[in-house]
Order: sequence, then C-alpha cells, then structure tokens
Amino acid sequence: MRFEDQGESDNVEDRRGSSGGGFGGGLPIGGRSIGVGTVVLALVAWYFGVDPNLVLNMGSQTAPPPAHQQAPQSESAGEAQAKHLVGQVLKDTETTWSEIFQAGNAQYVKPKLILFRDATPTACGTGESAMGPFYCPGDQRVYLDLGFFDELTRRFRAPGQFAEAYVVAHEVGHHVQNLLGISEKVQAARQQAGSKAAANALSVKLELQADCFAGLWAAHAVQQGRLTLDAGDVESAITAATAIGDDTLQRQAQGRVVPDSFTHGSSEQRVRWFRRGMDSGDLRQCDTFKAASL
Repeated sequence: MRFEDQGESDNVEDRRGSSGGGFGGGLPIGGRSIGVGTVVLALVAWYFGVDPNLVLNMGSQTAPPPAHQQAPQSESAGEAQAKHLVGQVLKDTETTWSEIFQAGNAQYVKPKLILFRDATPTACGTGESAMGPFYCPGDQRVYLDLGFFDELTRRFRAPGQFAEAYVVAHEVGHHVQNLLGISEKVQAARQQAGSKAAANALSVKLELQADCFAGLWAAHAVQQGRLTLDAGDVESAITAATAIGDDTLQRQAQGRVVPDSFTHGSSEQRVRWFRRGMDSGDLRQCDTFKAASL
C-alpha cells in the first residue's frame, strides 16, 4: 500500500508527550470495569471505536485540553512510521469525504485525530488505550493509541498498513455519520427500542455502515489514483474485519455465540459491508438501515 505524492493531514494532534494519568475514573465498557485480565478482550470488543450512542450518554463530561503538540518522550521507528501513515490516511479521507459532500452541495467538516498513550481527556469522558480506537461525537475527534497497531499484528494476526488504514477510515466513518445526523437518529431510536437486543441491533447497523464507509474511502482513493494497493493489502483488511467480528470474539472469550448481544456485527457481516463499500464506491450502497439483510 502506498500513497502517491500524499502528505500528512494538519489535523493530527500528538498528546503522547503528556502524562496519561490524572483524568479521573476509567470509562465504563458495556457496564463493566476493565480489569487486568480483560484488557485484551476490551481492546477487541471495542475495536474500531466506542459506540457513539454510548459515549453520548456518559455522565463524565471532561473538556478536552487546548490543541497543542508535544513530542513524545520516546518514539520508536515503528511508531514514527505508524504516525506518518495515520497522517496520510487522515488526509486522504479528508479529500475523499470533501469531494463526496461537495457533490451533495454540503461542506465536510474535518475531524481532529488525537494520538495519546494510556489515557486522555475527551468530551465523552476519559479515553483509555484499553478501549481501542474510538470516535467522540462530542468534540468531533478520533482517538488512537498507536500501540493498538501492535496488538492488531501480534494478538489478532492482522498485520499490514492497509489493516491500519482500515482502522482510521472506520473511525472517520463514525465522524461522517455524526455530520449526517445518522448517529443522533440511532441514539434516539435506541432509547425508544423495546429491548436491549433491539437496541444492540441498531448499534450493529451503525458499525457496519462505518465499515462500508471505510471501504468507500479506499475505493475513491484508488479510483482517483491517490492510493495504490499491492497484493495482499485487501486481504489484510479482511483479516482484521474477520478477527474482530462479535461472533469470533464471543467464541474466543466464552466458547459460545450470543447474537442478541452483538454490537458491531459478525465477522461475515463486517467483511461483507467493507467489501460492499470498496466494490461499489457508492454512498447509497452503504445504507445498512434500509438493507433487507445484513
């Protein structure tokens, strides 16, 4: 995977030089606290982002600090490379979504992407590395600890830059949903849902649409000649999508699958909707809420 003459986005804020502690209590995940033995499960379960519907309802509303750049105390060559890739991907998503919004006579508001270590304050409460990458609609920021990419490779066997790009593009997809008012509508619908299973089903549709948006970004970047994919690149993203399906995670964690508790979709569904966005390059094909089946 390589970008053609592509610089980095100006909307990346590096907080890795800041202390991660002192921001108050940890963020709840699914109503459970994170223990040492469940950190890895939490990473996977919240892979590709915290459900915006949940973070909007969190009681802790810590205002994010003013934008600033601090050099991290130590940065490996791998981290420097990952940071560069993140900046490139974010810039290309800005180009893609600006073009799509302009075609609809609308203006795309670019999100900020915050790099952090361990923990950081957000408008949605305290963000923690154990949550995995996530988007906070309250401040329109994507939050990412680059250490997650190591987990993606070592624990989840989904290496490759395109798999990492997929992570960023998925979170940006949640930002697009926020701008389009989709997240707000889903939040309202979840509150009116008659059961937890019905509310979870809406979350699944939201997540699968973000997967489709990630594929849509890749399709546009390739079609416009800004991105070149090499052999195995798409497979790396597919591997990532497969590894973090709710069914796979539940089977690994508890030996059985409970579909009513899905919040992100099965492995098959995540792959299907990512490929749908990438194969079609059409925003209309990403409407998971009107799809006859997921």
